[in-house]
Amino acid sequence: MVCRAPQQKARTSAMGSGVVELQRNSTNWAKAVGEIVKMERKIFPKHESLASSFAEELKKKNSGLIYVELDGEVVGYVMYSWPSSLFASIAKLAVKENYRRQGHGEALLKAAIQKCRSRKVHRISLHVDPLRTPAMSLYKKLGFQVDALIVGYYSPDRDANRMYLEFDSE
Repeated sequence: MVCRAPQQKARTSAMGSGVVELQRNSTNWAKAVGEIVKMERKIFPKHESLASSFAEELKKKNSGLIYVELDGEVVGYVMYSWPSSLFASIAKLAVKENYRRQGHGEALLKAAIQKCRSRKVHRISLHVDPLRTPAMSLYKKLGFQVDALIVGYYSPDRDANRMYLEFDSE
């Protein structure tokens, strides 16, 4: 594991937002996780939410979380994991409603892709409701392809597209 400063920030083109990788030893861990859990509860239905297990998920060795912070407020996040060098998965990507369509989701997804690439991951997968047109457009824009339709993935009447992004062998 590479050691980094607890508050390592990288500027993005998303209107000057700060993209921050949450570090386990960070002084703002509790504050950031608290804000993300609130966002998780508001955005996702209870059966899709990781709010009750968020802190535990983040303690797993091969998991990461990147968030966008504007003026001290967390406005979006992406949670990902890389169980092996063969693949990674995007577990969650969310942006607060009043901050959508401003490039924050794209900045988060690009940052997660870059983290996975730096770990030499060969393939990233995710699931998305095919009716979520903006999300589908973003994933396709960044090179993700639909692999399969998973019937009843979210609920009996709500399906998901399984999508993937594959990297060339180096």
